[in-house]
Amino acid sequence: MSTSRRAAIVGVAESDTGATPHLSVMSQQAKAAKAALDEAGLRMSDVDALLTAGSWAWGPSVSLAEYLGIRPDYLDSTNIGGSSFEAHVGHAAAAIEAGLIDVALITYGSTQRSDPFNNGLVEAADVMSRQFEEPYGVPLPIAAYALAANRYFHQYGVTSAQMAEVAVSARQWAGLNPNAYNREPITVDDVLASPMICEPLRKLDCCLVTDGGGAVVIAAEDRWTDVATHPITVLGHGEAITHSSIANMPDFTVTGAAQSGPKAMMMAGVQHADFDVVEVYDSFTITVLLTLESLGFCKPGEAGDFVARGRIAPGGEFPLNTNGGGLSYTHPGMYGIFLLIEATRQLRHDFADPLRQVAGAELALVHGTGGMLSSASTVILGRS
Repeated sequence: MSTSRRAAIVGVAESDTGATPHLSVMSQQAKAAKAALDEAGLRMSDVDALLTAGSWAWGPSVSLAEYLGIRPDYLDSTNIGGSSFEAHVGHAAAAIEAGLIDVALITYGSTQRSDPFNNGLVEAADVMSRQFEEPYGVPLPIAAYALAANRYFHQYGVTSAQMAEVAVSARQWAGLNPNAYNREPITVDDVLASPMICEPLRKLDCCLVTDGGGAVVIAAEDRWTDVATHPITVLGHGEAITHSSIANMPDFTVTGAAQSGPKAMMMAGVQHADFDVVEVYDSFTITVLLTLESLGFCKPGEAGDFVARGRIAPGGEFPLNTNGGGLSYTHPGMYGIFLLIEATRQLRHDFADPLRQVAGAELALVHGTGGMLSSASTVILGRS
């Protein structure tokens, strides 16, 4: 990216997570937005770009702008599932570099746990893309990930016990996060003993179902003197899609991260060994294994060994999903915004607990996955 007018994350916040019957989809976002702007020392009137994901009649960014009482110059309602918010960061950074905007607000909110039938969502009539799945009773989205896991196991000989290490490590990180939904320690045996949901994925291989909202504020470099936090610079970004329905996935063992990751790393001018912390979407344990391989952190079929022996757990050599992730911290439908929030806090060195804080963290990779392993978006963040 050009260094003439850099973009940085200057504020992050969550709203209430878990079960929040007192909040709506809109108020989740408004609460998080205010907290993120307050942290940055900015006001709602400073926002000239609004980016959010959802599905309302006139587009979520239009509805939310009215709710927040703002009239931004730049709107983005891109919805590519859980990777939407990493995409939004790239779009906002590009708009800042082009001189179109100065301050962007990215938000998300969901009430899928407490009020799933009033979540501001409208089902898409994608009959063509799902004609080989839904008519036959395929339970989406979990069946898509289960198909990928079965193929991955068959192709590389990876086992459920190896995959379970992802859930165990996530729970260890959640134990250090007082806001995590599930904090009690678990073992590989606990994962393997949990009920089968969709073979080979068991209950503890699956993400949580919670409410929640989040917000990220991005500002142009010439506004950094106005903010109250340490700016975390957006160094690179990449996006990719490979398919919509799982029936059309080109290779069940390779995700779009194989395209978006190299793009983002090339833009940032960094290599795999440079990262201090990595935050990747963990809708299911298999998602993590496929993502690590597609990003190039290990070779195909090696992710089971890569995550073994506490390597991705607190104190391990590869800090991954350091808030507990979607498996143990929270997962309100589309989790990608929480990856950005956690990476920002790690790079700002916000945590006093030496186990919770990755020592000397300077560079982070954040990767979102959307749909049925369909979309991918990677962001590289650095401590300026």
